Amino acid sequence: MPGWIPRWTRPPRWNRLPRWGKILYALAVVAGLVAAFVYGLPALQKPDSCHDGIERIGAECIGVDDTGYDFGTPEISAVAKAIAEENKRIANQPHVTVAMMLPLQSDTAGLRRQMRSDLQGAYLGQRQANSGEGQVPKIRLVLANPGLNYGHQDNVVSTLLDMAASDKDRLRAVTGFNLTLDTTEEAVDRLTENGVPVLASRISGDGIANVDGKKQRFPGLARIIPTNGNAAQALANFNGERGRQDARTVLVYDARPDAYDESLASAFRGIEETGPAGPADMSFESPGIDKAGSTGSQFEQIANNICGSAADTVYFAGRTLHLRIFALTLARQTCANRHFTLVSGSDAASLRQAMSEQDWAQLRGEDGAAKVTVQYAAPAHPAAWDTELAAWTKRWKATHHREPTANELPQYLTEPKAALDGLSDLIRSTSKAGTDLGSAPNLEDSRTMLVYDGLVTIGTALHEVQGNDAEQAPGLADVRQEWSKLQSVHRVRGTSGLICLTSGGNPYDKPVAVVELNPGQGVRGTLKFVGLGWPTGKEQPKNCVIPSSTS
Repeated sequence: MPGWIPRWTRPPRWNRLPRWGKILYALAVVAGLVAAFVYGLPALQKPDSCHDGIERIGAECIGVDDTGYDFGTPEISAVAKAIAEENKRIANQPHVTVAMMLPLQSDTAGLRRQMRSDLQGAYLGQRQANSGEGQVPKIRLVLANPGLNYGHQDNVVSTLLDMAASDKDRLRAVTGFNLTLDTTEEAVDRLTENGVPVLASRISGDGIANVDGKKQRFPGLARIIPTNGNAAQALANFNGERGRQDARTVLVYDARPDAYDESLASAFRGIEETGPAGPADMSFESPGIDKAGSTGSQFEQIANNICGSAADTVYFAGRTLHLRIFALTLARQTCANRHFTLVSGSDAASLRQAMSEQDWAQLRGEDGAAKVTVQYAAPAHPAAWDTELAAWTKRWKATHHREPTANELPQYLTEPKAALDGLSDLIRSTSKAGTDLGSAPNLEDSRTMLVYDGLVTIGTALHEVQGNDAEQAPGLADVRQEWSKLQSVHRVRGTSGLICLTSGGNPYDKPVAVVELNPGQGVRGTLKFVGLGWPTGKEQPKNCVIPSSTS
């Protein structure tokens, strides 16, 4: 077409504008550039951070730290700083890194206190593992926050895998893991799949465990707490006929998908039935681990139905918050002339911290007698060894008419007692040295004891594989393969009991402390240790030699 000029050869559109139009156009361009700079800059910057190396995701601070950062949780500030100081003390000695992975932020005061107890156990275990003169490698402890319910565990696991591959960090084990959740399982699965040893100190779900004698689902996983299945069997063995399934027992369980609840319900269903069938299982559904939702009204109906039956023992497969609500609901029922026993799992170890004075009064009743007793399988209790040794000695004297010698005392009681005495001495010396842990460690809820035992077990494995070669740090495979050797002569003397690990990394016949929430006569009730329960029905063998049929 005559006069046609191709588009790409035409002058720019703004060149064809009148002078005033060019000025406006230029101003618009400048304004756009300014806006892009001001509003686009954050997108070019690094992600928002809470602290060096700690990423802010929503309201949470996610990542790994060894400098004493408290992740915005004041309750753990002092103990986090104590861990950082111990890291500095051993920085110039041969050392490897161990990560303590658990959620470190919460809006709930009780959960924040639990975090402090866990980290107190971690610090004290680190100190104990680092205490031997010339004993290497030392442990540098880092805190790994995966977020609420391990919601950002994938971010943290990626960091830990990088640390395991790093010649500087030399990460050799990950411990912690205080909740049995799908996200916890995913974290353990990915770590072990990539060759990183994991020692789970507080997760009791059967789904996060290897099956002895079979191919390991989690190669390199060790546990120092009985599974829910073992704990339920230990409770049944302890209670004898009262603990067996019959017309006087009923199972109440949370139908919400939750690995801990599902595992515990399955374990209770597996208890042998020895009498007439009891009421059918009764379910409720909660909205979450720490959410009540409509559980109160659901429990009213369930409690009414239990009152209409002959049951007086209730197996409860649910989390601590819901156990508390159910216990209080059952105590309000019109069948108040009947005493109920609620039997639950290790998560109930946190129940006492959640009880108010009004709650205790409600469980107690107007006459001062307990209307509802909560019994659970605690992983440990500080009164266990003195109480059991006194009872054993009394029985011995009745049949032998003399005091037993030191060699005649059962090592499954004396060795854990010596370990607990050692922990108590360490707590006193730490306080005397002026080290602030935020509060005096309270061993009653078992958290400090279990996490302490976990670090001591890791330290034992590291020192065994290190041998006399202080120059070469042990490899990941060395630590993974060491778990199953920690038995017999190489058993770990834990404050929670002897730790003797099978080929699958499971603690053989580890006892549970049967504990009852006792309303008492005062303003606040107590946790009362009532005895030891053994998964196999009998005590661990001498020297904790694991039978061939087990491993």
